[in-house]
Amino acid sequence: MSNQQSSAPIQENKMGIMPIGKLVFNMSLPMMVSMMVQALYNIVDSIFVAKLSENALTAVSLAFPLQTLLIAVATGTGVGMNALLSKSLGEKDFKKANKTATNAAFIYAVSYIIFLILGFTVVKPFYRSQVGSADAEIMTMGVDYLSTVMIFSFGIFTQVFFERLLTSTGRTIFSMTSQLSGAVTNIILDPILIFGMFGAPKMGVTGAAVATVIGQCVAGLVAGTCNHKFNHEVRFQFKGFKPDFKIIGTIYAVGIPSIIMQSIGSVMTYCMNRILIEFSSTATAVFGVYFKLQSFFFMPVFGLNNGITPIIAYNYGARQRKRMVKTIKVSLATAFCLTFIGFVLFESIPQALLGLFNASDDMLKIGVPALRTIGVHYLIAWFCIIAGTVFQALGKAVFSMVVSIMRQLVVLVPAAYLLAKFGGLHMVWWSFPIAEVMSFIVSLTFLIKIWNDIIKDIPEGRE
Repeated sequence: MSNQQSSAPIQENKMGIMPIGKLVFNMSLPMMVSMMVQALYNIVDSIFVAKLSENALTAVSLAFPLQTLLIAVATGTGVGMNALLSKSLGEKDFKKANKTATNAAFIYAVSYIIFLILGFTVVKPFYRSQVGSADAEIMTMGVDYLSTVMIFSFGIFTQVFFERLLTSTGRTIFSMTSQLSGAVTNIILDPILIFGMFGAPKMGVTGAAVATVIGQCVAGLVAGTCNHKFNHEVRFQFKGFKPDFKIIGTIYAVGIPSIIMQSIGSVMTYCMNRILIEFSSTATAVFGVYFKLQSFFFMPVFGLNNGITPIIAYNYGARQRKRMVKTIKVSLATAFCLTFIGFVLFESIPQALLGLFNASDDMLKIGVPALRTIGVHYLIAWFCIIAGTVFQALGKAVFSMVVSIMRQLVVLVPAAYLLAKFGGLHMVWWSFPIAEVMSFIVSLTFLIKIWNDIIKDIPEGRE
């Protein structure tokens, strides 16, 4: 069987011919909608948990570092697969695209096995390192929640793999469908399993984890079905399969920097939890609430990223500079509008945002100035996020990794520690805007280098 012939599309992929403005929104809007729903169910998840107690909210918040690491491995691997697969399609190398998808499936299977083992071994030590023996209730609830999420993480690995495969070939509407199905399932099951409605057992915080896992499995099933029925540009080749370490290496050349970049968020969150819990568990809960809220404004931008990554990679492979540049410009303008909304809301109605999480007077006292201070960084973050996407799409994901390391580990965590030590809790939150300024400077420097080294030498091509 000749894969290059049998898998070739009858006409050129839309990423090479559709007008850029229309293409960006055609590719990204479904992803942005689905990511907003993802963010919504993350918020709803914590709203229900907060109704149990503030300790329950704190227990779930303390799970963020390892949950972030889990998501980082899944989505970061997808970034590497996306970039190589879309570039191969742009070059009309369909055999390589097929091999990329097959090897990526192997990578995702191995990744799940690793997190299955971690779910049985590291969760208790992880929680003990944050809360010690001071609060047994937080410890117990947190271990139950995080163990469930990690042991049954096959759902999220399946979901992300098939969704990114659909995105790589421009079928973002099906990726949106799968994410929506998972999110709706989670939202419906949350109150049922947490509070024991309709005859279901009252599972508390563990119920939130079970609802999350079931939602991920449903999304993975839907994404796999859509890929089988509608994605005919890529075929799996499992018969006689042997890992192609050259392709795996290429996937990880882009994917590992992305994984590290997102995993750094795990380290940052862990360090911030350690800094804030020295003040109070309420301060840690405020930090957790901030993460839930900011996801509602950042997730659409990440959805935009998912949509434009294959467009830039495809047209890089097809040597179409005008289409690449216009994609970047449109995405920058869109990202600014999205994050500006977050800035306005954080500055104007922080009390209402915190009130969603059943905030106590003490939580409002800490949280209102915290949200207003952190909200300043929305005015800069949009540029840094899109610049990072450009680096990844052009195979320079190491630039994104460097920016992320400098922002979160070199600047944010040390700044938070020093501000906590010498300025008190109210000063800690300024570490976020300070780190974002540094991120902007470094991102702009790298983007100029990308232009000089890669983009400007590409033929202009059609627009």
